[in-house]
Amino acid sequence: MKVTVKGQVTIPRHIRKNLGLHSHSEVDFIEEDGRIILVKKKESSVATSRFRGYRGSAETKLTTDEIMALTRSES
Repeated sequence: MKVTVKGQVTIPRHIRKNLGLHSHSEVDFIEEDGRIILVKKKESSVATSRFRGYRGSAETKLTTDEIMALTRSES
């Protein structure tokens, strides 16, 4: 495995799968006895958005244009 000029490496798929890493997952590096250990950061309840559970759950029969008109109306 090579390090890019920006200091980046690709984490192999089997390691990402074993650690449950996905896009935007946060990790830490621990130095121990001349080795570097990669660990997945635990999600903090403060860092998690209170709206996260609602993402993608909107149900409406309005079209995008109708929704945009509603948000731009002068009331």
